[in-house]
Amino acid sequence: MQLYTIGEAAQLLRVSTDTARRWADAGRFPTLRDGNRRMVEGVHLAAFCVALAQEAAADGEGESATSVRNALPGIVTAVRLGEVAAQVEIQSGPHRVVSLLTREAVEELGLAVGVRAVARVESTSVHIDLD
Repeated sequence: MQLYTIGEAAQLLRVSTDTARRWADAGRFPTLRDGNRRMVEGVHLAAFCVALAQEAAADGEGESATSVRNALPGIVTAVRLGEVAAQVEIQSGPHRVVSLLTREAVEELGLAVGVRAVARVESTSVHIDLD
């Protein structure tokens, strides 16, 4: 059984240690003692992570907040579904954007031809060629 300290749990949840401690105190996930340290079983932490994400989705949190600045609003022009992966094409003005993602993501987002979507491009490398 995998055990995590409250600090490690906080890192995985992307919150402060104080927030993780408050959630544990409120009974949002169970803890146990290992000497002076409070520990969280991995299975309980995983279940809490899923529940937290579902709460955020139900509240509409995180849907529009992003640091990605290269947003290309457009319309989905093609969706090619494979068994595990998918290819989605978006036409954004004169620009054609092609993205590879999981089939599950395509289905969760409801991507289909004719649906408005925003392609957000984030890259660590940009190549420029001379004409």
